[in-house]
Amino acid sequence: MSIQQQCTDSVIMIRPVSFTSNPETAVSNTFQANIDASEEEAVRNQAQVEFDGLVAALERAGVEVTVFDDTPDPVTPDALFPNNWLSTHADGDVVLYPMEAPSRRAERRDDVIDSLETKHGRQIQARHDLSPSEGKDRFLEGTGSLVLDRVNRIAYACLSNRTHPALFHDWCERFDFQPEAFTAMSHGKEIYHTNVMMCVGQSFAVVCEESIVDEQERLRVRGRLERTGHEVVAISLAQMNAFAGNMLQLRSKDGKALLAMSSQAKNSLTDDQLERLEQHVTIVSADISTIEKYAGGSVRCMLAENFLPRSSADQ
Repeated sequence: MSIQQQCTDSVIMIRPVSFTSNPETAVSNTFQANIDASEEEAVRNQAQVEFDGLVAALERAGVEVTVFDDTPDPVTPDALFPNNWLSTHADGDVVLYPMEAPSRRAERRDDVIDSLETKHGRQIQARHDLSPSEGKDRFLEGTGSLVLDRVNRIAYACLSNRTHPALFHDWCERFDFQPEAFTAMSHGKEIYHTNVMMCVGQSFAVVCEESIVDEQERLRVRGRLERTGHEVVAISLAQMNAFAGNMLQLRSKDGKALLAMSSQAKNSLTDDQLERLEQHVTIVSADISTIEKYAGGSVRCMLAENFLPRSSADQ
């Protein structure tokens, strides 16, 4: 499996301006906590410090990070999670996604996409806007809903309010991926995004198999991963709740295999799990505990991969 096909050396990140806990997303996200009004400014400032620390860690590891500033108006408390509204693909496709929370829909920004082409030397062949599905209450929240094996063209998805089954299958048909849908549960609720319970890398996968309650589905997911050459590293529900599933394999500009995760996620892993992962990748981690606590997402959510081809002048 080619690391260039599965993993990118370039990510898009949105620096938060109005960071806070979003009550609209808290309904289905059991990972996030509410902020006391007296703490809001301190929490917002700390989230920016953590964001900058993650950017610095990725850049030190040799990843290209394109940072855009969030806009103060409209207020978008979850703007630092661009992977839910945007995905890019090596053939030049850009896809915009339908979001469940009304406050998150304003995160979709044409100026960000335009800038990739006009200022950052990338080629866009086609834009696919799936957001009209919001009018039918059908949602598919980007690579939060979709965990992609880009080499074998398999899309993994745990179905929930934010991952509509028909929309998922339509996406797979449109972009030539095989669907692998299943149900995953935590705290008696469907897990809101696939990318909090699994990560698919070039030659490994991290999966919270405990969360896949149906045994046949659990065996099917593992079997498919193993048949496509992935070593499966199983994590517990407790580790998933520490965001150990919310990882993303990247590569450095010189082709080194990296795995981005939070300090909390790394600290939750056993020595054996770390040893198995480090046979495949070098781990890059940063402390984003404030972001994790109040926004209910971690490192993978903050990274929109940039697979767009570079323009000839920029190569």
